[in-house]
Amino acid sequence: MSESAVEVREVVKRFSDNVVVDHVSLDIRPGEFFTMLGPSGSGKTTLLRMIAGFETPDAGAIFLHGVDVTTRSAHLRPVNTVFQDYALFPHMDVATNVEYGLRVRRIPRAERKERAQRALDMVQLRGMEQRRPAQLSGGQRQRVALARAIINEPAVLLLDEPLGALDLKLRQEMQVELKAIQRRVGITFIYVTHDQEEAMAMSDRVAIMNNGVIEQVGTPRDVYERPSTPFVARFIGTSNILERAGHRWSLRPERLTLSPPEGPSSGDEHAAGVILDTVYLGMMTRYIVHLDSGENLVVVHTNDKASEDAKGPATGDRVLVSWHVRDAVAMDDALT
Repeated sequence: MSESAVEVREVVKRFSDNVVVDHVSLDIRPGEFFTMLGPSGSGKTTLLRMIAGFETPDAGAIFLHGVDVTTRSAHLRPVNTVFQDYALFPHMDVATNVEYGLRVRRIPRAERKERAQRALDMVQLRGMEQRRPAQLSGGQRQRVALARAIINEPAVLLLDEPLGALDLKLRQEMQVELKAIQRRVGITFIYVTHDQEEAMAMSDRVAIMNNGVIEQVGTPRDVYERPSTPFVARFIGTSNILERAGHRWSLRPERLTLSPPEGPSSGDEHAAGVILDTVYLGMMTRYIVHLDSGENLVVVHTNDKASEDAKGPATGDRVLVSWHVRDAVAMDDALT
């Protein structure tokens, strides 16, 4: 048996003359919460649709647990998909919505009821079996869609931006719940989003996509602390890109410190400049510093008790920006 839940080999997809997925390869492990993250038009949803069987690759192959499903129809693949709009039947109650896939497969009624109750317990919706979708909150409808997908016991669950329609607070709450559900059921989740915070909060590993290719695959910590390309450094969080000695270097704002221009420097490297802007953000303060070399740097300092007791720099002040060499990450591509 293959060690991979999903294996994508050199997959290509074109729409007319536009290459939307360009020789992409992936290896997704069983039981993993794997996220494909990227901006609109990066190819992540098209790749998900090819794994689901809704699109066919123009080249390459897709394997599910070692079986080549490249040309297999969607209904013959051991996967289920949860979409952003949930696609619940408004005239059916929660229990009937959840059972629907089993009814289509002619599973006996008693077994349907038992499995539906187990699925609803997993998503913490016991007691809501008789409600209609219109009587549920957005988060509850999302959980009904999950239960309906889980009840079919797919080998892989595909999720296409399922939290996109929720408000910020509910979305953050559902991120925690969704991760907990994935841990309980043990199914491989492949999640598509353009929201970097969502990807960082839930994923075991993340694939960063851009213009149809994968820029980097790694844990959330990997892609944040050790971005391999300038795109990843800019897309994940905030990063300063410095050009030195013919190469690009990434520096995260929280790794930089500010001190008076006369020093001393608190790091291995330093540069002088002027504060262009100061923004108070509650837990932290963000500074924009214009260096004498002409570059702008973003610097973030946490607002702890020590910073409250000391007067920080203000807009217009000259400062020294310092950092340690170990915190500067070299990008893969040299300047040309």
